[in-house]
Amino acid sequence: MARESTRPGITDVAKLAGVSLSTVSRAMNGNPTVDPALAERVQRAAAELGYTANPVARSLVLGRTQTVAVVIPDLENPTFQAILRGLSRAATADGYHVLVADSREDLDEERALARATRLRTDGVVLCAPRMFEDELRQLLPELSPAVVVNRGPQTSAPVVGADYGSGMREIVDHLTSLGHRRLVYLAGATRSVTHRARQDAIAAAVSRVAGLEVEEITAGVDFDSGTAVADQVLASGATAVIAYNDLVAMGLLSALTVRRIEVPGELSIAGFDDIPFAAYTSPPLTTAAVPSVEIGAAAWTAMHAQLTGQDPTPALTLTPTLIVRGSTSAPHKV
Repeated sequence: MARESTRPGITDVAKLAGVSLSTVSRAMNGNPTVDPALAERVQRAAAELGYTANPVARSLVLGRTQTVAVVIPDLENPTFQAILRGLSRAATADGYHVLVADSREDLDEERALARATRLRTDGVVLCAPRMFEDELRQLLPELSPAVVVNRGPQTSAPVVGADYGSGMREIVDHLTSLGHRRLVYLAGATRSVTHRARQDAIAAAVSRVAGLEVEEITAGVDFDSGTAVADQVLASGATAVIAYNDLVAMGLLSALTVRRIEVPGELSIAGFDDIPFAAYTSPPLTTAAVPSVEIGAAAWTAMHAQLTGQDPTPALTLTPTLIVRGSTSAPHKV
């Protein structure tokens, strides 16, 4: 014969508090329509009995999962990891869980994951989505509530990101102030808005600085991408390189070390993002520090506002900071 459970239930709480089952349910779920005195009585009864609400049952009552999804293009990228860290910590503090989905830089996978995860969660955060603008605009209403990270303004979802154009401008100004006039830009995620922001900042610098030339070489977004283009960089005759991100810069730096090319003596290198390893390369990497953890926390703030019936800030842009380290110096020959 099965032993009868002694775990207190919602019926026991209702009986002890002298209220209905629905009142207990609403009080335990924090419903503001419950009279404060009744809510306190229910809470006291629950505490006396040692009753805790079943999270699955709570989700069914509220029609919510207390979970949000984050779709990212590359889980191995330390910048996306930092954004996730900031978002998940803030979400946890508000009693939510985070479901992470990696699209692996695949447009079809990105769209499918966004739709699939929304069916299982209360909202979706699209982190640096790679899909085209018209596709994103059509998809966002299906995902609502949604937040977009590192894309242009969206009419149906708040956007949080960094001013990548500002960061690139600071890097170019730093290199030109040292005397560099022939640069290479190693392009990464060429479909991304952040890539176009970098391009625009470079074009503006070329118009502004006399004698400045910048050659663009398509590379990629990871360590191997930087390694693969080392010979192209050396053949360009440039005195300085700006990589799409720190991982690409580190890959290039590694390849140049194998070729016994002195950095920054023969070639200066700058990255972008200031991932945790950037300060520990040899030499340490000059870069634009993106406040990725703060971006993640701000993305959660925008999502939480929607989940709680508040109006989120439509757009929030944080500014990168130039970090000058040992990988850049004046060129040997100006």
